[in-house]
Amino acid sequence: MKAYIMGNYTEKAFQGFLKDPKSDRKAVVEQLTKAMGGTMHSMDIVRGPYDFIVVNELTTFEDFAAVKLVVEASGAVKNLTMLEAIDFNKATVKASEVASGAYKAPGQ
Repeated sequence: MKAYIMGNYTEKAFQGFLKDPKSDRKAVVEQLTKAMGGTMHSMDIVRGPYDFIVVNELTTFEDFAAVKLVVEASGAVKNLTMLEAIDFNKATVKASEVASGAYKAPGQ
């Protein structure tokens, strides 16, 4: 499952940045992603309502939930949000079937 994970740094994180400005934050995120069996594709600091965005592959939403618990418990990040990439063609085909009455839920 490809996911876009966004979040905000806390005051605690900003204090850490000032204390050790050359610390490799991407390496920490990549290590955590690998620990969950995932792959990190990129991490960028961004403008706007979030401070960073990470693009990665995780196996399940529960893996993301575990990452969220660990990361937010550290006190360095808040508002961790995940947007799951979807196959839009599959979604539109299913929507068309539902709209026409042709869709049958699994097991029916």
